This record gives sequence, structure tokens and C-alpha cells, in this order.
Amino acid sequence: MKLTARGLLGRRRALLLVILPLLLLGLAGLTRWASDASPEASSILANNFSMGTLLPLMCLLVATGVIGAEIDDGSIVYMLAKPLKRRVILFSKLAVGFAAVFVFAVLPTMAGVAIAGDEGGELSLAYGLSAILAAIVYTAIFVTLGIVTRNAVVFGLLYALLWETVLGGYVPGIRAVSVRQWALSVGERLLGSRQADEWAFASEVGMTTGLIMLTLTTVGAVYLGVRKLSTLTLNSVE
Repeated sequence: MKLTARGLLGRRRALLLVILPLLLLGLAGLTRWASDASPEASSILANNFSMGTLLPLMCLLVATGVIGAEIDDGSIVYMLAKPLKRRVILFSKLAVGFAAVFVFAVLPTMAGVAIAGDEGGELSLAYGLSAILAAIVYTAIFVTLGIVTRNAVVFGLLYALLWETVLGGYVPGIRAVSVRQWALSVGERLLGSRQADEWAFASEVGMTTGLIMLTLTTVGAVYLGVRKLSTLTLNSVE
């Protein structure tokens, strides 16, 4: 885990881990100034930028950094040569990845909502909880994607930007099959239907469906990641 964290934060991609949250906080300040600290405007910013762009991109950057880069440059061979169970390796990567996403995406999301406009911290808490759930699933998906294919960044961008943001923003059927919508269902329940409607906090699915889909997707991604890592031999890596 120490080696993974050192490799992740020591690369040039670490600059992006700082730039994106700063951009969010800057947009939050502008939103507060333009909307007079309206919770509805704050919610729109968090939904469209934080949950729709910042969070999936940050998870993709981190996830491909914790294992994809090691597979590409061959340094994973040293980890695979040690007497470690493959699931231990994967869980260590997931733990470091989620910790980084929590610091560089979840916390800035909550801070951005608080800066843009919030009442009593309820909106910040709702988006924070939704962001945590989405971060867990995104991290599991993208780490596994980094094991399955060397084009993880390309496929991850297609999913995060095309499916979640572009198509998910305009096609109701696709919105229901979205990690963001599943995670938002929990935050919506936390706020209550009346408050959520007033603050433009809405999900396409109910909380029960959202939690089931989040759980199944995470478990499926982790299981696939362990299986693929177990079949990743030293010869194929070299």
C-alpha cells in the first residue's frame, strides 16, 4: 500500500488530482456569487460537475494509476512474484484508490456544496454520502478495468463522459443504469422528497434499487478483478 500510494502521488498525474478539485471550488465560489448562495444552484453544480464529471474522472485517474501503470511498465511483476494472495493485492490497490478519491473528490464535493450554498449542512451531507457510495463503485470498476485491458483510460473516459454525462443527462432509460443515479438515490432519501424537490436533488431510481445495484456492481467488479489478476502470469506481464 505504501508503494502504491508513493507511485500514485509521485507521478505527474498527481497534479490533476489537485487541479480538478481547485476548479470545483472556484466554480462553487462563482455559483455562490451569481445565485446569492442558492441551495438549488449549488445542487445543480454538484450534480452536473461534481458527481457527473469530477468524481468519475478522479476515480479513473486514481484507479489506472494504482495498478494500470504498474501493468504497463511491468513493475507489477515484482508484486506478483511475492507470496501474496491476488485478492490481497487487489484489496490493497482498492483501499489506496478509495482513500485518494475520498481526499481529492469526496471532500471537495462537500466543500463545494457548502461554498456554493447550503442550509444547515444537509445538502453537503447528502452529496457527501452519495459521492462516497459512487466512489466505491467507480474505483472498483476502473481498477478492474485496468487489469482487464491496457486501454482502460479510453474505455473509462467513454463510460464516464459519454455514458454517464452525455447520454445519461438526456436519455431517461440510460440515467436509470448509472452509478451516479444509484448513489444519488441514497442522498435523496436522506433529504426527504420535499426538500430534494425544492433543491433539485433527484434520482431516477429508488433507494432500494440503488443500493442493490451499487452492491452487485461492486461485488461483481471485485470478483472479476481477482479472477483476472489470478490469471495474470509473469510471462504475460513481461
